[in-house]
Amino acid sequence: MSALDFAAAPMIWALAVLGSAVLCASPGQNPAGADEKDTTPIMTKTQRDADAIREMARNSTYGYEQVRFLSNNIGPRLSGSPQAAAAVTYVAEQLRALGLEVRLEPVTVRHWVRGREEAELIRYSGQVEGTIQKIIVTALGNTIATPDQGITAPILVIDSFEQLDELPADQVKGKIVLFNFRFDDFAADAGRWKEAYTTAVQYRSNGPARAARKGALAALVRSVGSGRFRLAHTGLTKYAEGIRQIPAGAVPAEDADLIAGLAKEGPVEIHLMLAPHELPSEQSYNVIADLKGDETPEQVVVVSGHLDSWDLGTGALDDATGVGIAMDVVRVIKEVCPHPKRTIRFVAWMNEENGGAGGRAYEQDHASELGSHVAAIEIDDGDGRALGLNVAGPDERVAKISELLHAIGDPIGGVVRVSDSPGADLRAINQKGVPAISPLQDARHYFDYHHTAADTLDKVRPEEMRRVIDVIAPLVYALAQQE
Repeated sequence: MSALDFAAAPMIWALAVLGSAVLCASPGQNPAGADEKDTTPIMTKTQRDADAIREMARNSTYGYEQVRFLSNNIGPRLSGSPQAAAAVTYVAEQLRALGLEVRLEPVTVRHWVRGREEAELIRYSGQVEGTIQKIIVTALGNTIATPDQGITAPILVIDSFEQLDELPADQVKGKIVLFNFRFDDFAADAGRWKEAYTTAVQYRSNGPARAARKGALAALVRSVGSGRFRLAHTGLTKYAEGIRQIPAGAVPAEDADLIAGLAKEGPVEIHLMLAPHELPSEQSYNVIADLKGDETPEQVVVVSGHLDSWDLGTGALDDATGVGIAMDVVRVIKEVCPHPKRTIRFVAWMNEENGGAGGRAYEQDHASELGSHVAAIEIDDGDGRALGLNVAGPDERVAKISELLHAIGDPIGGVVRVSDSPGADLRAINQKGVPAISPLQDARHYFDYHHTAADTLDKVRPEEMRRVIDVIAPLVYALAQQE
């Protein structure tokens, strides 16, 4: 991360953890400040309330039920779609039923629609006369379409950006470039999934624009995710200003291997048809719900997930689980501590997947208030249990978070990692000084299904979801309560 000025949001980093008092008590217990003086030691009270929150979380089915409805009843929720609009209405109604102060904050979003998707190898070495080989393909988010009749052209297999840069433009011009950079399944399975994803995703994000700069007709990328199930992984691609836009899609790892193997034997020609289209922008909304603070309501702790999803599956893991977890976090805290000192704010972001407009709109709409934002948390890595915390902040701040975890009976061993990558929706406010936190989740199997047709409810594990709530709910509570 570039150096950030954290002076604008000092509260989280000035926590006097061991000497602060909490106002809430477990159900049936006398809160501090009642007629009968509560003489419970401060640390014990902090742990007591955190334990009550965890007990509710461990027996809760509420969060999973929200995921079930969003995934099965509403379905894919790509920005601008009727399903995304229905999800906004549904989540707002659910939060009003919890007794929270709910409002919808407008966000202008793209309305990109996926159309027909086809690819087939029509010429290659050893081809049996009269046959073709079908290739599984999916359009990358916000790509333009091929001509109505599709594109038929030789395919050029590229293993790295460096290899592309070394080729003269006349060897790229008029071809369909396949970026065959492998997602590191071994690293992901070993827990280094973030590094595996970050290394590979640049080919999806930037590859088509770099191929266009060299004169390519279209671009394909090896899917950024597991190669175990012949699934195409979609995701956003970014066009460079001043560079001709070209159609872009993703193919499964198995199909990329097939094409690369055939290309070693001789020329390979492919026919590609992608028919997405762009509709006029739509007005959508971030869903905001406040559990108002009793003492300093202007000070805010955010807990969030993003409501939109890609359209191949039903967006269960990405990110109905994050929304469901965040909703349950606020619910269980309200049950134990209906009047926190600071405001606890739930946010369901819109347009994380193909634009990021929700996070930017929030930063603009709340610019004058960001100095009073204590911290913001986003859950966006599936259902896997939290093994630590990712904190977007400098090294000297880590000790304070570790102390806070200790004060609430830390279930993750004080594992805090300083990072330069806040959640996508938190990036804008993090750059303005708001500390950003996300759980370090077990995502070993997340990239088997990420952005694919297999991101469906059956992949969500309710018990693992509850383990995330078990970490995040006491943390949000402590951030809202500590001096």
